[in-house]
Amino acid sequence: MAFLDTIGLTRKITRSRLKAFLRKYASDAKTLDIGCGNDQYGTLFPNRTTLDIEARPGVKVDIIADAHNLSQIKDNSFGVVLCTEVLEHLHTPPKAIAEFHRILKPGGLLLLSTRFIFPIHDAPGDYYRFTKYGLRYLLREFTIEELKSETSTGEALAVLYQRIGFQCDTLGFRPFKILWFLKAKLMLLFAWLITKEYGDIHHKQEEQGILSSGYYVAARKKQ
Repeated sequence: MAFLDTIGLTRKITRSRLKAFLRKYASDAKTLDIGCGNDQYGTLFPNRTTLDIEARPGVKVDIIADAHNLSQIKDNSFGVVLCTEVLEHLHTPPKAIAEFHRILKPGGLLLLSTRFIFPIHDAPGDYYRFTKYGLRYLLREFTIEELKSETSTGEALAVLYQRIGFQCDTLGFRPFKILWFLKAKLMLLFAWLITKEYGDIHHKQEEQGILSSGYYVAARKKQ
């Protein structure tokens, strides 16, 4: 697996895309990192307080708390709330979003990423998938500055092939997983073949991106 990663075959397709999105919003404002996990984005948000539901080995967690209940944090406390790859793991997302809104200062920024077309992961704590329309509704109390698809439709299929390689056995022989990683690379090469998309099977409603592995959102608390 280390060799495959070195040659790029098992390097996660979307990771660099998320980092590029967050880099656009890098800030030295007071930031709350929800579900700080493996601490990948600390350099982009140096004035950061980390929060997770439990201690994480090798990661500095400043606040142990559940994202659904941030009562230990005062209203209007943070300029940025960072919530990457967490929303789908929350059992009551609207409750957590309301808490993020409460603790943000007026004009503060919520930076969020979440899954749409994606396998079950971190089971059993994997609850929801979100369309771009669902996210707009969920974040209706915010002003959405950017809502970006993580992948095109063809690229979403490549992500799925890659995840099959990561999460499945093939004919009971572990090395066969390379077939899925190769399919992922091929799908990336041919993603351009999809030239027009529709939001219904009758081709009445044109749609941009009927599939995406997920979405990135920058949403600002109204003044």
